[in-house]
Amino acid sequence: MADNQVSAKISTADREAVMEAISTIRQKLPFLIDLSTEERKALPKLGDKSRAFVSKALEIAAQNPDFLPRSFDVDEMRRDIELFEALYPILLSLTQLQELVDDTSVAVGSEAYAAGLLVYNYAKASGKGAGLDSMVDDLGRRFARKAKKVQPQTSYSYEI
Repeated sequence: MADNQVSAKISTADREAVMEAISTIRQKLPFLIDLSTEERKALPKLGDKSRAFVSKALEIAAQNPDFLPRSFDVDEMRRDIELFEALYPILLSLTQLQELVDDTSVAVGSEAYAAGLLVYNYAKASGKGAGLDSMVDDLGRRFARKAKKVQPQTSYSYEI
């Protein structure tokens, strides 16, 4: 266990404070929606390359509303752009935070699993007769392989 990258604790109070902060974020952004995978795939995406395009399109629409259909709402387009621009730095910050939490969780999970493997291997090697047999067997079930179903082989013969 010489490769321990993270050695930390989070108190119950700190964990609850973080959860409350997340709840506050959700309360401050009550308009957030949840898209299905299909809906997400079907939508055109506004990324870095398209931001200038959309801004110029808004300028054209605002300065020349006569060529647009009456049902086109330039003010709604402006609100959408403003909301996108306001959400963008929040998205970047949350993405970075999510990556840090995910990486830390993966690292400490890996450390815990590696430690568990060491305990299992040491217990297997020296646990015989020490009253650990049933516990070693219990841990060993993690590695038990399920029997594979044997598929009947079909043989084909061709005559020429």
